[in-house]
Amino acid sequence: QVQFVESGGGSVQPGGSLRLACGTSGIIFSGLYMGWYRQAPGKQRELVATITTGRATNYADSVKGRFTISRDNAKKTVYLQMNSLKPEDTAVYYCNAPRLGYGWGQGTQVTVSS
Repeated sequence: QVQFVESGGGSVQPGGSLRLACGTSGIIFSGLYMGWYRQAPGKQRELVATITTGRATNYADSVKGRFTISRDNAKKTVYLQMNSLKPEDTAVYYCNAPRLGYGWGQGTQVTVSS
């Protein structure tokens, strides 16, 4: 059974940082293209960062230069380092393998507010 378990969210002030982690099970993690998504209240879920098996990365324009995605294949974990956080980054963050149709984990809440 495929599982994604996100952690590391919290409440921070604008300009702060958080590091999210997503542990996985039930998949051959090292062979998968992985991504971080987020869903803000009243909005659709959006893909914000991706990382290939060769560690090439791509980012949504809204987070480029502030967020960094990385992966540890030995730990079957994908990370999202978020710096210079803004109120508009407030959302529930999820990880998944894009386009493979897996179910979603519970997500981790990130709240950026002064």
